Amino acid sequence: SPLDLEQCSLQVLEPEGSPSWSLLKLLGDRGCTVVELAESLQALEHTEALRCLSHSGVKIVVQPDSQAVLSGQVVKLCCWATGHPFVQYQWFKQEREVPHGNSPELVLSPVSVKDSGFYICRVNSESSFMFSRWARLEVCELQDPPHGLLRGLRENKLCICKQPQPQNLTVGDALVLECGAVGNPIPHYQWFRNGFPLANGNKSVYTVTYVDVGHQGTYWCHVFNDREDEDSKKVEVIIGRKAMAVECTEEDLSDLQESDPREESSHRPVATDKVALLIGNMSYWNHPQLKAPMVDVYELTSLLRQLDFKVVSLLDLTESEMRNAVDEFLLLLDEGVYGLLYYAGHGYENYGNSFMVPVDAPNPYRSANCLCVQNILRLMQEKQTGLNVFLLDMCRKRNEYDDTILILDALKVTANIVFGYATCQGAEAYEIQQLGLANGIFMKFLKDRLLEDKKVTVLLDEVAEDMGKCPLTKGKQALEIRSSLSEKRALTDPVQQSTSSAESLARNLQWAKAHELPESMSLEFQCGVQIQLGFAAEFSNVMIIYTQIVKKPPEITACRAHITDFPLDLDVDPKEANKGTPEETGSYLVSKDLPKHCLYTRLSSLQKLREYLIFTVCLHYEYSGIEDTMDERKEINVGKPLIAKLGLHPGLKTKNCLQTCCMPGYPFHNPVELSPEAAEYYIPGHCQPNSSPGVYHPNCACSNSITQPEACSCNGTSRMLASRHEVQPYSPTVEKHNVPVETTDDTVELEFFLSDSLSFSEQQ
Repeated sequence: SPLDLEQCSLQVLEPEGSPSWSLLKLLGDRGCTVVELAESLQALEHTEALRCLSHSGVKIVVQPDSQAVLSGQVVKLCCWATGHPFVQYQWFKQEREVPHGNSPELVLSPVSVKDSGFYICRVNSESSFMFSRWARLEVCELQDPPHGLLRGLRENKLCICKQPQPQNLTVGDALVLECGAVGNPIPHYQWFRNGFPLANGNKSVYTVTYVDVGHQGTYWCHVFNDREDEDSKKVEVIIGRKAMAVECTEEDLSDLQESDPREESSHRPVATDKVALLIGNMSYWNHPQLKAPMVDVYELTSLLRQLDFKVVSLLDLTESEMRNAVDEFLLLLDEGVYGLLYYAGHGYENYGNSFMVPVDAPNPYRSANCLCVQNILRLMQEKQTGLNVFLLDMCRKRNEYDDTILILDALKVTANIVFGYATCQGAEAYEIQQLGLANGIFMKFLKDRLLEDKKVTVLLDEVAEDMGKCPLTKGKQALEIRSSLSEKRALTDPVQQSTSSAESLARNLQWAKAHELPESMSLEFQCGVQIQLGFAAEFSNVMIIYTQIVKKPPEITACRAHITDFPLDLDVDPKEANKGTPEETGSYLVSKDLPKHCLYTRLSSLQKLREYLIFTVCLHYEYSGIEDTMDERKEINVGKPLIAKLGLHPGLKTKNCLQTCCMPGYPFHNPVELSPEAAEYYIPGHCQPNSSPGVYHPNCACSNSITQPEACSCNGTSRMLASRHEVQPYSPTVEKHNVPVETTDDTVELEFFLSDSLSFSEQQ
């Protein structure tokens, strides 16, 4: 009543009085509920007090765990949550509700193989809800399990229950090795042969479709999780050649007996060196963003290094940076060197010429803003390389807004060129749109075969066959191969240095200069705190800095350290620096290789660094009994790390634009238009005036009468272009699902084969 409220308010006049406490005591004595209290406060328009009474929604306190079990066991997945006034549960298996799965514990008894999959729990409390994390359930079924095996398994302990078996095969047979394990957390697998880890051996089943004598050896599987690890038994795989009856003369038998194995091996092609330039453009300024190039470049880098390639991997390059990167790549080439160029990003193809689109390309863009692949090939041929491989993961649709016809210098007739196009002429290339990390379609199949010891064209043919078997790519994307390769050259060919090592030494120094990381350092502060500073390379132009406090005097109760004051060239967002996990900085690919319990900062676009990389390490600490926080700072200079040493930034190099790519209209930088209807022509190199009617000469003296054309753009898709001269602004749409998408590597692969959960994004 108003009288009661007045009596409570008068308590403010008492020395120890409290109006709020008096009101709460009065309501408690009269048996009032929280709802009635809220109604009273609402009548008084006391919004601050009402905010204190409002519940905080749902909070999950126990998350379900992924686990691997044997068929026949009892499995329990738990998800416990708190909420007001009550909570409700609903379990899902992938995207379907689990019948009767509306309790905090989902019990599968007995569990069977069909129960394998990914589970998630949705928790509701009135109008609010949230999802648990995904839990993966693997169910292993044994054909003849030993008696009492289920009772003998220790709960949640790692245990190998299916051992690999020795095999005796002949050349051309299929090798299948299987190792099964149970445990919580869920086990991971790594297969070994003769003591070396296998590139594609990270699953419970290791397969080789067609074996040869090189696959012979001792195999075993290392099984591990976050708590334990265990090795399977070692088994021998013997590969014999198939017996064949052939008719031969005595002379043939004599030649066979006298043949020298060393002579046979000498016929295999060799490389004087192997060099690869990998470019992935994702963060376009004026065009749709891409996801897959980062993962594609990272995985291809790892595979090529296993094949002894010197790899330069770069992300998000502008036009001038791409040209300078190609020039540095050409410096690494020489006679007999295997050169490989991989590009993932937006692109197009006009009149048989392929163009790679930089991240700063305007909207619309044309050939003047892009790099011509065929011109790069011509420059590679001048180096007398042993093999030229181009892997282009981009669209090849015609850019109908770019009528420039490039008349390039004729290519040399060499039998060592291989083009692997991710898609056919006039078609798009696709990547998978989803929340997690995933490959583009081309790299999804290429990475499974890249380490095979086969002729490059044969390897790409098999990749094309694999892509053709996938229902998601039929009618959308098909690999196209163009080749003049006559010798049986493979990416696995050995490297044999020439006797004259001056050129190879120069190449090694040039490549090593672009991959020098700062040395790890220990910083001693005056207060006695010691901080360890470490560095890791994710790409040739992306570096991770991690800091860790390794020593703290006992009189200091608390201390914190972070790094700041980075050069403005790198455009580091302070909110994205000094994170507790690498994933929070955007570094998902190398997180497992970095030390734990550190603060991480990701520095990208190191090619933009003009001066030395100088930053500040700040230390904040508190002494026992002193309220004030003390500060110390140290300035650190680590020079120019990784690719920054090469100075790819346009302000650091003076480049002739014609060196790496045809730029119509040079030196005006923009192509010219002779008439609204006429097509444009351009002849790079040395042009003679009046050499051909209707052909534009960039150095012609009569250039004053030439006008610039209207803007144009790549004809990516009808959704991107509103009309011939008007480009519809790009506005990405986010599709919302009631069930979130798991982002682990396993579910990425799972979703790849579930067409209902995939959508495609075109790489223009």
